[in-house]
Order: sequence, then C-alpha cells, then structure tokens
Amino acid sequence: MSNFRISVKSAVIAGALVIAGGALVFGRLGSWLPFGSNQLDGAAYAQADSGGAKIGTLDGAPTVELNDKQMATLKVEKVGELDFPNQKSAVGNIDFNEDMTLQVFTPYQGRIIDLYAKLGDEVKQGQVLFTIDSPDLLTADSNLIAAAGVLELTTRALKRLTALYESKSGIAQKDLEQAVSDQQTAEGNLKSARDAVRIFGKTEEEVETIIRERRADNKLVIKSPISGRVTARNAAPGLFVQPGSAPAPFSIADISTMWMLANVAESDVSAFKVGQPVKVSLISFPGRTFEGHITTIASTVDPTMHRMLVRSEIDDPNHELRQNMFATFVIETGAPTRSLAVPLSGVVREGDGTMNVWVSLGGRRFVERVVKAGITKDGRRQIISGLKPGEMVATDGAVFLSNVLAIGQAGG
Repeated sequence: MSNFRISVKSAVIAGALVIAGGALVFGRLGSWLPFGSNQLDGAAYAQADSGGAKIGTLDGAPTVELNDKQMATLKVEKVGELDFPNQKSAVGNIDFNEDMTLQVFTPYQGRIIDLYAKLGDEVKQGQVLFTIDSPDLLTADSNLIAAAGVLELTTRALKRLTALYESKSGIAQKDLEQAVSDQQTAEGNLKSARDAVRIFGKTEEEVETIIRERRADNKLVIKSPISGRVTARNAAPGLFVQPGSAPAPFSIADISTMWMLANVAESDVSAFKVGQPVKVSLISFPGRTFEGHITTIASTVDPTMHRMLVRSEIDDPNHELRQNMFATFVIETGAPTRSLAVPLSGVVREGDGTMNVWVSLGGRRFVERVVKAGITKDGRRQIISGLKPGEMVATDGAVFLSNVLAIGQAGG
C-alpha cells in the first residue's frame, strides 16, 4: 500500500499553526499527559525536526532543502524498471455452484420417520438422507404380496388340471386352457407389482424378501442423488411431506467447484471474456490461490452503481471454500508491461488522492513531483507518468519531506 501523510495537507497546516501558536501550552501539558509530551502527532514531530529546512519552488513545483542531520535520515534510490502484469481485479464472495445444487424431495407423500444427515454434512451419492412412512409404498407392497399369492394359487391349479387332463380324468380342454390363461395373467400382474415396488427404490433382494415373508414394508428410503454438502435441511421427524412441496426437505450441493460472484466496474467489462482463467485469493487462506475460469458475464449494468456481475467457477477439490467467504480474483488481460517502478515508501498519497514523489535535485534539495501510479508488485509501485528513468527519488523519508513542506507553508 502507498504511504499516507499524517493527515490531509490542510489539516496538517492547521495542526502546525496550532502547535506553533501553543508551544508553551504543550510544554505545560507535557508534565501531566498520560504518556508525556511524546504523544504529539507526526506533524508536530516533523516541525520539531524541520529546523533549518528551506522551502522554495522550481518551475512552480515546491522544493525542500534539508540540513545534514535531516539528510542522514533519508534514503535515496534511482528509479528503476520492472515488468508489471496487465491484469484486472475485483472483489466478491464465494457461493455454491447452483448448477450443481439439487433440492431433494420425496417422490411420494408421507411422514418423516428418521433423519440421517445434518446441515453442513458431506454426503455420498446414494447415502440415505431420511425415511418416511409412505402409505403409497404400503399399498404397492400389499399389491405385490397379493399378486404373488394369486400366481402361486393359479400355478398350483394349472399343475393339478394338467395332471388330470393327461390322465384322461374327464377334464375338458377348455378348463385347462382357462387355467393356463389365469396363470399367465397372474404372472403379468406379479411382474407389474414388482415394478411398482421397485419404483420406490426397493432392490430386487428387498422385493424378494417382501414376497417370501409376506410382510409389507412401509418405510420409504430417500437417498442423496449426488455427492456433496447438505446446504439446507427443512426436515424433522413427524413432518408430513409431499412431492415438490416447498421447501425441500434437503438441498445438496456438489462442492468440487464453487462460484465466485464479483461486481466489476462498467469501464473494465471489455477486459473480461467467458472462459478466461482467473486466480482467486481469500483472506481465509493467506498466500494461496485457487484456480478457476469465468463462466458468466451479466447482460445488464446496475443503473446506480454502474457495475456488472461476473461469475467464475472455482475448483475446490479439497472442499475448503465456504459460502459467503470474501474473495478477490485477478485475471491477466495481456502481456506484462515494462514500466518505471518506485519503492512503496517513496510514493505519498495526498488527501485529494493524488500521488507524489520527491525527486532529488542533487545535494540536499528535493522537488515534489506529481505522478500517475499504477499497480504494485514485489514492494514497488508502478509509475505510469511523471518520472524519467535514472532519476533519484527519496524513498525512506518521503513522508517526512511532505510534512516538512506542509509545516513550512503554514509558517511553522
């Protein structure tokens, strides 16, 4: 970050006048201030150290000439060059990938019996979420048991009539044919009943158990359709649920990818394209970046803020990201640009937002120069305009020079 003056220049000047006019008062107060007279602000220290400094101008720009003692506290460096990336950044927040979020409803009505997952749990595909007491399943099981019984009865009747017919015991052929028809109808009804039960999620083994034990199972098991995290749970034992009735008992999100939602300035929108790779950093994971790509650029601009929504899909294989985490994404928009660079300590931000540096005129004299600054990299600030290669600028002590100027202009 750039260095800031102790306060806005006008405030520094006013503070300096107060300090200059009330030096005697401060001397008296120093004996009873909680931490002594050393609690004076930075402007006061600058005044105390600025004795002997000369204020002037050069081509309309302010200059400061320091004495030897003051000069010893400064560090002067030559303006160098550095490759700065062409990139855009935006802040936003993490959200679930709604394209991979499912609401889990019960396919049939009933009352919830048991719950097997809590909010925030990670579940696997096919894992049981909850069970319900389903009258529809009970009916389907009962029909299955009845159909199996009818098939057994018609099968035995067919065998008996076939044996009598073959022994020429006076059984009419039409009776045998009717028995065959009844048995085939019973087989079809049983197959239909088995399919009806399987629709409820019962396995073939469970269907066979129902037929063998002649016991209807009214417990309908609802399983997770995907692997992911439980993002919402609106279920409780005894709650009556129906298909498609909101809210869904469970919501599951696939968290192998997450969304980052960012609002970018309207002026930057042309730099973003769907599919561009992005790097996301979060305060929760300092020093780390998450990879992703832009998936959606909104088609409308916020009429008040003049910003647009840019949505990116972020890879999260270890399931570390959480909804509503604060995040920043950076996207490369072109090849790096070689620019002049100054240490961060050498750039002073004024109260009106302008950026200044102090250029050495040789010896102990410096001139204030307004510059246009860009991004930062490796502890240096990009200088777009205002400096020339090879010029010498004050780095450590640049803020001191600005304060000396402000106090001098105030008549300190």
